[in-house]
Amino acid sequence: MVDARSVRPHIDALIEDAVRAAVAAGELPDVAAPGATVERPKDSTNGDFASTLAMRLGRAAMRPAPEIAAVIARHVASDPAVDPPTISGAFINFRLSDRFVQSEVERCIAEGAAFADITVGAGKRAQVEFVSANPTGPLHVGNGRGAAIGDALASALQAAGYAVEREYYVNDAGTQTDTFGETLYARYQQLFGREAPVPADGYPGQYMAGLAEEIKQEAGDRFLRDEGEPCPPALAQLGIELMVRHIRRTLDAFGVHYDRWFSERSLYEGESGFDTVMGLLREKGYLAEREGATWFTSSDLGEGKDNVVIRSDGRPTYYASDIAYHYDKFIRRGFDLVIDVWGADHHGHVSRVKTATGAVGGDGDALHILLYQLVTLKRGSEVVKLSKRSGEIITLDELIEEVGRDAARFFFLLRSPGSQMDFDLDLAVKQSSENPVFYVQYAHARLASILDRAKEQGLTPDGGDVALLTQPHELALIREMMRLPEIIETVANTFEPQHLPHYAMALATAFHTFNDAFKQQDDSSLKVITDNAELSRARLRLVLAAKIALARVLDVMGVDAPERM
Repeated sequence: MVDARSVRPHIDALIEDAVRAAVAAGELPDVAAPGATVERPKDSTNGDFASTLAMRLGRAAMRPAPEIAAVIARHVASDPAVDPPTISGAFINFRLSDRFVQSEVERCIAEGAAFADITVGAGKRAQVEFVSANPTGPLHVGNGRGAAIGDALASALQAAGYAVEREYYVNDAGTQTDTFGETLYARYQQLFGREAPVPADGYPGQYMAGLAEEIKQEAGDRFLRDEGEPCPPALAQLGIELMVRHIRRTLDAFGVHYDRWFSERSLYEGESGFDTVMGLLREKGYLAEREGATWFTSSDLGEGKDNVVIRSDGRPTYYASDIAYHYDKFIRRGFDLVIDVWGADHHGHVSRVKTATGAVGGDGDALHILLYQLVTLKRGSEVVKLSKRSGEIITLDELIEEVGRDAARFFFLLRSPGSQMDFDLDLAVKQSSENPVFYVQYAHARLASILDRAKEQGLTPDGGDVALLTQPHELALIREMMRLPEIIETVANTFEPQHLPHYAMALATAFHTFNDAFKQQDDSSLKVITDNAELSRARLRLVLAAKIALARVLDVMGVDAPERM
């Protein structure tokens, strides 16, 4: 059965059948036709879909493309889902039939939130690893952008049929962890009256003093050592655990929940992935000893230069950890698709991680590293650089407190990850149509209030005849609803979650146009609830379907769909 999820390939098939029929009738030469994929036209007045196949066939058949388009259109079989095709130049245009469009209201109501789900990822396992900030400090605003992107992308992949796991990689090994421990120990000693300076390369933030206070309250003086002795490993580990606990609370408040928190230290424990991976690389001839260090030599794999994996003092590099970690993802856990959401400062690391993943047996082409740019906070035109509370970085907790989780997530998703973004704090809290998240959420609340008001008047969507939905603004709203499966597919294929909020705004606009049509045309018969009970029930059915669709895209973004505002 054809529905919004399958109508595009259905039209493709109609065109391919038409070409074969035209060839059989001798009206077209028997030339190999490239794919007949249809696309959404820029100008929707021409139809819902358009094909440029005639242009490609014209070159092969040495005939004018408009002439070929007309021949193909004549041979398109009659179909209940689409009206007869029209021609504009070399374009073959298809408009979905009113009856088919109307039927999508019933499908949406019958299937509920699943009406937009697709199957491109069916049977495949995907892992999305995002945020993964070092547990050496609180999450900042930039981490929040990565969290919104990764979580929305994971939700879109789930809607596309993938079995998805969200993962946070805890960097609890290496030099930064050592520096964190020494800083924390200095702060801890200061609480007992000792003169213990923070290391020159340490973490100067006041949050470290607060963390030391937490440790003192929990452990008393148990971690004190003789003056001059290094940080006790147990104190550093407890500090990491407390910091991860803080990060978890922040992400919980942001609506982000992980399936797994993966410890970097686990790569080096027991029969670790690190030992296995180094042995594998050595066996394949990709390791070389040079200058007292161990290097990954990958020039024959297309990588421009060799990279150190084990330092001369025997400590592994971050690159070594990443190789072992991606071996674990692809080989040990067997993910079909792996997406890493990283800050743009990791740009130089992308190619070498993909190369190394292939070297250890993983699929480098199935590893997608999504880089996101910095966030600039503004109040109107004024740039906000420092926290009003601490005079230091602005934390994600502070942003959530000021603008709310929904506005933060929605705004973070508005721009493509690769674009730098300005986040207007004043706009994010404005209760007007200028604020995109308010505009969309208000649309959902209006949809809910219409259904509530109708119920008070004894009207429900039950039994409404969708065939009565013939007004242009009614059909336009349904058509916009029908685009949601395409949006899900686009996000799942391109890893560009910015399509979600832009679609949500387009759907909200279609609803506002539908709901306010009676004002624009000064015709009370266009109201949703009118004296005509049958027509009212049909329109209420559309309202219910639109509410389902809008709630669905908000849910994929991790944004609430309020019933009242």
